[in-house]
Amino acid sequence: MENFSVQIDEDLFRAATVEGKANSLSTDGQINFWAKVGRNALANPDLPVDFIAKVLIAKDQPTTPFKFED
Repeated sequence: MENFSVQIDEDLFRAATVEGKANSLSTDGQINFWAKVGRNALANPDLPVDFIAKVLIAKDQPTTPFKFED
């Protein structure tokens, strides 16, 4: 992943630091997550924001293939 420098509001940065620690994310990871939620919420205004956030979280979870037993 490429890195870019951006200016961000100090209060938003602090909030992302606190929220990121609660979610086991780095500050930049939390800001990226918020940006993805916001982008997807704007693209899908008919969906609740909390649903979008949960889908994005689930998408990043490892999966185990399901085996059918005979």
